[in-house]
Amino acid sequence: MTAQILAVVIFLLMFLLIIMDKIERHIITLFCGGATLLFVFGLCMHSVDAILETLNVQTIFTTEFWYQAGEASESSSGINWATIIFILGMMIMVEGMAMAGFFRWLCMTIAKAVKYRVIPIFITFMLMSAVLAMFIDSITVILFLAAVTVELAHLLKFNPIPMILSEIFCANLGGSATMCGDPPNIIIGTSLGYSFGDFIQNTGFMAGISLIAVIFYFYFVFRKELAQNTAAGAAGDAGSYPNPKEAITNKKSFAISCVIFLCAVALLVTHAQTGLTVALIGLLIAVLTLITSGKAALSLLKKVDYKTLLFFIGLFMVVGGLEQTGVLEIIAAFIGKISGGNAILMVIIIMWVSAFASAFVDNIPFAATMIPVIKSLSLTMNMDLNVLAWALSMGTDIGGSATPIGASANVVGTSVATKGGYPIGWGTYCKSAVPATILVLVISMICMIIRYF
Repeated sequence: MTAQILAVVIFLLMFLLIIMDKIERHIITLFCGGATLLFVFGLCMHSVDAILETLNVQTIFTTEFWYQAGEASESSSGINWATIIFILGMMIMVEGMAMAGFFRWLCMTIAKAVKYRVIPIFITFMLMSAVLAMFIDSITVILFLAAVTVELAHLLKFNPIPMILSEIFCANLGGSATMCGDPPNIIIGTSLGYSFGDFIQNTGFMAGISLIAVIFYFYFVFRKELAQNTAAGAAGDAGSYPNPKEAITNKKSFAISCVIFLCAVALLVTHAQTGLTVALIGLLIAVLTLITSGKAALSLLKKVDYKTLLFFIGLFMVVGGLEQTGVLEIIAAFIGKISGGNAILMVIIIMWVSAFASAFVDNIPFAATMIPVIKSLSLTMNMDLNVLAWALSMGTDIGGSATPIGASANVVGTSVATKGGYPIGWGTYCKSAVPATILVLVISMICMIIRYF
């Protein structure tokens, strides 16, 4: 009992400190993770096995960690090293693409293709945000997309806020469609042994339908601003528009980064057939990027967001404390009791609770916490684990879109807008994002009930 209470206290303290945002996130989770190992497992449980299982280093040295010839197996508890290695590899690849000017070139090329007209840019940038976020971290997508949107706003004399708000939402929505699109999905996929194709067929289906509805929704909400923007931008001088080719810093590096990106997509799409795990794919992509970048390799390694990786490691240790002490089994039993064993009600509870929680706290730790919970629910309530996983995925991914602090992409997008001279307050953000979030959750819930029940 003492170990359980202490594990919960450490977990709640971690969440509180993250929400307060006074200390860097990776320091918080590493400190709380260390406290879990020392006080919960050491002083209270006197269990070396619990420490070793949570650190989970031994799995890295197994063949199954890198290659799975048969059916994918579920990850053991503790630090999910497959997630860490995969995210590291994708970070290195994305930094290589950014250094070559890929993202700015893509944005400018699309803007030029639609002849710099505001409404077509509005629609195509939403689509581009969703599609890119399916394969690249949504933070990176929004970082470059919002910056280019502000640049075009100054050039074409329009208000970029409606466009940036819609891009942020579509990035989170696109990220929900695949296993590598959003950190919660990476954690869910590697923890439960799902493939890229599994996500595409399930969350991807719901995200695709929702994207169509969202585009119409944002156009309807911002139609007056877009009409004004179109009138203001019509007087622009065509000769002053930038040439997309100017965004390319190095043609050779640009071509190589495009090839590596396509290789990454191909490996992820086929990894269920090839048996290559996401950890191996991440490692291969990182090595290939570093080799082909030559002298710039050291610069790429310096730009990697190591703080995020450390944040994940500490987070997994804290969640491991809840799992080893049996707290998560108690939570699962509570959810099962509330739902009365009704499968549909259980799915609805998981989706909406996940969405509500993710709107106010980081969806990454919440997803990591809920995975053992849905595992326990599946076993004790005889529920299909797959259905619970898709409900958790859509809830955490989409719920984070509702507020400016719900997901990292939201924070980045609003920050870029503010630096560009277009501050976005909570009221402005939530006025359009909250109804859009509810719309997607309702669509997802209906899709799940029709498809799985």
